[in-house]
Amino acid sequence: MPALPSRKGAPVEYVRVCTSHGAGFFYLPGTDTCLRVGGRVRAEYLYDQPFSRNFDASGFRARGRLNLDTRTHTAFGSLRAFVRFDINRDSGGYRVPGSTFQTVSASNTVFLDKGFIQFGPITAGRAQSFFDFYANDLNWGLLRGSDVSTQLFAYTATFGSGFSATLSAEDGAERRFNTFDSVPFGPPISTGGNSMPDVVLNLNVTQGWGSAQLSGALHQIKSANGNTAINADTEYGFAGLAGLKINLPMLAKGDLLWLQGVYAEGASGYLGAGTYGSFPNINPVQIGGILLNAFDAVAVSDGAGTATLTKTKGYALTAALLHYWTPTLRQAVFGSYLSIDSATNPNVNVTDFKEYRVGSNLVWSPVSGLDIGVEVLYTKLDPKGRVPDINRGGNFTLASSDSLSARLRIQRDF
Repeated sequence: MPALPSRKGAPVEYVRVCTSHGAGFFYLPGTDTCLRVGGRVRAEYLYDQPFSRNFDASGFRARGRLNLDTRTHTAFGSLRAFVRFDINRDSGGYRVPGSTFQTVSASNTVFLDKGFIQFGPITAGRAQSFFDFYANDLNWGLLRGSDVSTQLFAYTATFGSGFSATLSAEDGAERRFNTFDSVPFGPPISTGGNSMPDVVLNLNVTQGWGSAQLSGALHQIKSANGNTAINADTEYGFAGLAGLKINLPMLAKGDLLWLQGVYAEGASGYLGAGTYGSFPNINPVQIGGILLNAFDAVAVSDGAGTATLTKTKGYALTAALLHYWTPTLRQAVFGSYLSIDSATNPNVNVTDFKEYRVGSNLVWSPVSGLDIGVEVLYTKLDPKGRVPDINRGGNFTLASSDSLSARLRIQRDF
């Protein structure tokens, strides 16, 4: 009996593991591009010491994160494209207050945290600023110091033995804050449109003992006219950073010590301090009922149609220590100190101040990729001038203010 005709099945293309770029990558079928899909799910509860019955003392956050990392070998080196989306559902104390009363119970936010292309020495897109070093790596609550995702075009030169240098043109709008007319001659002078990006340069060394970095940034301060009769010249601020990260395997495997100092004149965003409403990249200085601003500059009007931009000076010191008590139980202890000198006579929104932050967290990781932990953070704000205090109905006060916050977190990374 003759055999029946048969149709040959199409070859099956199985997913192939891509080992040349690290664990978790696989080849996209039919291409030489490797892809890794990752992400995070975070559940967090916050207690933040209330300073008014109008504000929530507690809040919840649910965060979903999606990472897509593609890499391809080319004749010019590795070609990489990376995308990170964060999706938050926030309630209560996690909401950034926009008014005296919190009238919205919960909010959703979807934002592009990272989205960049790397081709050899070139990085372009939205990435971590090349100025940054310690970027809140161990703490959950805020410490002062630069931690900004921004739009940029950068070139990195590598010299061997772990040494590199990067020159980066970065979006100054991510770090730009209002100027302020400190003398009552006419309307306030606010920030005008920029005409150049921030220029950032860093020198970095990463070796077996840890890493160190020196960073510098040039930042344009361009004022808008409060009215056509008041003019202020463009000024340029700057910031500098020195950071050190030391591995401490003699204490326990994975132990680290971070030390960092940042100085800025006319570039308060590089200190991690800004003005109210500058969320998400830069956080306002708000402790208890006191709300202060760290402007880039203060516009001092002479009452005759001109104003002088006086650059705000400041510095931020940060330290953090990570210790593993056991391979699955770790603790971080951290703190920061912020000092702002507005170089003007204090008034309602402009004054010198100091801020102290210290805290610790304890994290248990029973299985790989799962963290269960708690954190406590204490903050004290010490203003020099007379500032409005919500606790006193908006009346002025010279008193310092402090607050205590605590977080419970369960996080799964994959």
